[in-house]
Amino acid sequence: MVFIAVIIIGSVSVLYLHRYQRVEISNQYSNSKTLSNWTKITQGVPKESVLGPLLFLIYINDLPTVIQPTANLILFADDTSIFTKSPDIIQLQSNLNSVIGEINEWFQNNQITLNLDKTFFINFINKNIGNSDIQIKIKKNITTANEIKFLGLIIDNKLSWKGHIDYITPKLNSACYCMRAVKPFVSQDTLKIIYYSYFHSIMAYGLPFWGSSTESMKVFKLQKRAIRVMMGCKSNQSCRELFTKLRVLPLPSQYILSLLMFLNKNKDQFTANSQIYHYATRQQSNFHQPIVNRAKYQKGIGYMSVKVFNRLPINIKKVFDNSKKFRHSLKNFLMEKSFYSLQEYFEL
Repeated sequence: MVFIAVIIIGSVSVLYLHRYQRVEISNQYSNSKTLSNWTKITQGVPKESVLGPLLFLIYINDLPTVIQPTANLILFADDTSIFTKSPDIIQLQSNLNSVIGEINEWFQNNQITLNLDKTFFINFINKNIGNSDIQIKIKKNITTANEIKFLGLIIDNKLSWKGHIDYITPKLNSACYCMRAVKPFVSQDTLKIIYYSYFHSIMAYGLPFWGSSTESMKVFKLQKRAIRVMMGCKSNQSCRELFTKLRVLPLPSQYILSLLMFLNKNKDQFTANSQIYHYATRQQSNFHQPIVNRAKYQKGIGYMSVKVFNRLPINIKKVFDNSKKFRHSLKNFLMEKSFYSLQEYFEL
C-alpha cells in the first residue's frame, strides 16, 4: 500500500516596488474626509496589474528545488500544492513535516507569509482503509480535509468524484431551467449555443478525470434532460436519435473524446508497443497497456486513455500524429455511433 498526501498552500506574495499609499476616511454625515500622509510601500504587488503574475513567478522560481527529492511541488499562479508518497504511514508523516518545515523556512527567508487558514492536508486512501491520524504542525496543526477544491475540481480522499459531481449538478440543473425558460422565444440554434455555453462547458471540464465514476450517470441524466428541452420532447422519450440530430455527443462519447485528445496531447508520456517490440505484431500501432490489479488505477486517466485508444478503428489510429485530422475523424466516428456507455464502445 502506498500512501499519497497533498498539502494545498495559501500564500501572500511579497515583492518590492516603489509605490506609495495613504488611507482615506470619509464621513457620510458631514460629507467630509480625512487623509493620512503618503507612505512608501516597500513590499507587495498591485492587484490585477499586468506585471504582477510575472513578477510573482520570478520571485518563487526556486521554490520547487527546496523540497526535492522528498516531494513534488505544483504551482499554478499563487496556488501551491505539494505531493508526496510513502509505503509507510510513519515515514509519510515524517516526510510531510520535514517538507512543510523547509517550505516555511523558505517563506520566512523570502518575506512571504504562510496562510495557515488556507493551507490544507489531504491523504489519499483506499476505501477499505480508514483515515490515518497524521499530524502536520507549524505553530498549529494544519487542517486535514476529506476533500479540497483544486483548479475547479472537487477532489476527495478516495477519488470517488462524488463531491465534484454533487458540486456541478445544481449548476447543470440551473442551465436546464434557463434553456426551458427561453425556449419559447429563441430558435433551436440559439438554444444550442446556450447549451454549449452554460451546460457543456461545465460538464466537459475535468471530464477525463471524473468521467469513469459511477456518479457520472447523474450528469448524463441531466444532459438528456437538456437535449429533450432543445428538441421539445417528452421526459420519457429516448434521446439516442436526438443526440445524432443535434450533432451533440452523449456524455460517455464526450468522455472517450476527452481521453483520446488527452492521450494525443501527451503522447510523449506514453510507451508505444513499437518501442518495446522491434518486430511486426498485430498490436504494433497500439500503446503499451500496463498490467495492474487495482480498480482505482484502471479507472485513472492514464490507463483508461490507452485502453480506449487500443480499441479504435485502424483508420483513425493512422492519423493519430496529426492532431486536427485525428480529432475530426474521431469526432465523426463518435457522432455516428453515439455511444451511451464505455461497454458499448468496447463491444463494438
